Amino acid sequence: MRRFFQAGRAGEERSTRGAQMTDAAGAGRFAPSPTSDLHVGNLRTALVAWLLARHTGRRFLVRVEDLDAARVAAAPDVEARQLADLAAIGLGWDGEIVRQSERLDRYAAAIARLETYECFCTRREIAEAASAPHEDGYRPYPGTCRALTEAERAERRRTRPPALRVNAHGAWMSVHDRWAGTVSGPVDDFVVRRNDGAYAYNLAVVVDDVAQGVDQVVRGDDLLSSSPRQGWLTERLGGRVPEYAHVPLVVNAEGRRLAKRDGAVSLADLAARGRPAGAVLATLGHSLGLCEPGEHVTPETLLDRFDPDALPRGPWVYGG
Repeated sequence: MRRFFQAGRAGEERSTRGAQMTDAAGAGRFAPSPTSDLHVGNLRTALVAWLLARHTGRRFLVRVEDLDAARVAAAPDVEARQLADLAAIGLGWDGEIVRQSERLDRYAAAIARLETYECFCTRREIAEAASAPHEDGYRPYPGTCRALTEAERAERRRTRPPALRVNAHGAWMSVHDRWAGTVSGPVDDFVVRRNDGAYAYNLAVVVDDVAQGVDQVVRGDDLLSSSPRQGWLTERLGGRVPEYAHVPLVVNAEGRRLAKRDGAVSLADLAARGRPAGAVLATLGHSLGLCEPGEHVTPETLLDRFDPDALPRGPWVYGG
């Protein structure tokens, strides 16, 4: 029997599938950045992550990716609202919330295990020298600073603080995505620490997934092309490459990725228009083919009907 209960710190619910899940189980996760309120696209991805974790007997973790200190400081109380929104649609999580800002020592230790070099290139210089960007906007680094001499690095440090890049030696990596199949690609010398001293997303997310036992990564399919880089780094840090599961994006009527500019897209906005959280959950469930529009459902109801192989494979056009 599935059950939902509260435990741990105030406001941090836990949900479990009873005897089918143990503390030794693998884990899925949802990892928002607390820089803006979650919109229905984010909540849909969170719902799929919860459903797939529970369907496969895994724990479901929530991690707050708050490394961008300036943007986080400019958006006070967003983390609390994001966690409240997850709870409002019934998505509980296991264990305590992990915050990246509290794990800086782990990222420093990981970098110490990697072969890295300083990079002084600006974004414009990389754009001019690199190949065409990936779908997620990422431009593979062409290795401009890899062969600089120590004297050349010292000269450049006088005018610009360096970022730190991992030396991937032209690696090629293949990972498995539950819906896209085998995803292969080159691994460029990506940034692991920015020139402002902040640890980069591609490093932090891998360090945390390895440490937390995350072996199932559900996220938007705009990040599919980053999976070979992250899988490669997972192996370098002694972890087991997770199964990836990239969810088609939610888009507006023009086919662009849904954003705050598209109007009432957050729970607070929709509540102000008379659509409570339960109605939003039903809308999300309907978009996944799991319920009828307006049907009274809970995440557990949707879980009983969930078939990962039947997940719609095209973008969901959200009309408000």
